[in-house]
Amino acid sequence: MKVEAPSPRGLLTSEYVLSLVRADQPIPGPALPELALAGRSNVGKSSLLNLLVGRKALARVSATPGKTRALNVFLWGGRCYLVDIPGYGWSKAGQADRASWRALVTHYVADRPTLQGVLWLLDIRRDPSPDDLAFGALLAERKLPVMPVLTKGDKIGRAQRAERMAAIGRAFGIPAEEMLVTSALTREGQEELREAVLAFMP
Repeated sequence: MKVEAPSPRGLLTSEYVLSLVRADQPIPGPALPELALAGRSNVGKSSLLNLLVGRKALARVSATPGKTRALNVFLWGGRCYLVDIPGYGWSKAGQADRASWRALVTHYVADRPTLQGVLWLLDIRRDPSPDDLAFGALLAERKLPVMPVLTKGDKIGRAQRAERMAAIGRAFGIPAEEMLVTSALTREGQEELREAVLAFMP
């Protein structure tokens, strides 16, 4: 496998490849592992992807939740594909749209052979929703490596963090030390996130 050298700023290069509309649709190009970014709508997946790769607008950040309707694929440094999957739980979407997105996400996570791991984004301010719990069950069934990433860390005070991390951890049976707190605004957790993502790769 060709491994791309870091850019002059020390970052691996990144580029958009395509959007998959089927869970079994192949990605043209080199055969590389895939790492999914998953979470409820408005959790900040596009912002986290931009934080990870060190670019401001590789993934478009929408003011309207639920705009990701396909599996958006990005090549990162010739090392892996980062796959931004549609957010779950957007209540204003129509029933048909919600069913279509659910089927796409479920089949991708449950059946995609090239999927090597999942960055599971959870809003540090929010208690897990029924949709979060259902997605957690899907991840547990597939038994993929999963890294819980708590987004929007800048929105709460430091004193509240331990309490919020403990509450989220209890809901999913995840030790607090296995979670990573990030902020796209302050870039908190950026280097730790990159190291964790690269550790997923074979």
